[in-house]
Amino acid sequence: MTSRICKNGHQFKKSSVCPICPLCEKNNVNLNSFLVVLKAPARRALQNANIDTLAKLACYSEKELLLLHGFGKASLPALKIELEKAGLCLKNS
Repeated sequence: MTSRICKNGHQFKKSSVCPICPLCEKNNVNLNSFLVVLKAPARRALQNANIDTLAKLACYSEKELLLLHGFGKASLPALKIELEKAGLCLKNS
């Protein structure tokens, strides 16, 4: 693990080469967004694909989501619950 300091002055330790500050990342998420149920890599994968609403998410299949870099199978159950709450579901493959 290496100790690092981000541009905002937060001190953190990382064992990977990932430059993302966990404190900045945590503060960067809208607490009212469905994205809060995801771990950071999956959240960034959706954000990078411009999937920022449940309606947009419902336009994708599991297979399509799993192709996004940083998005894994472990994220699907939480997203399905959020979609179900909104009366939506993922697109069929």
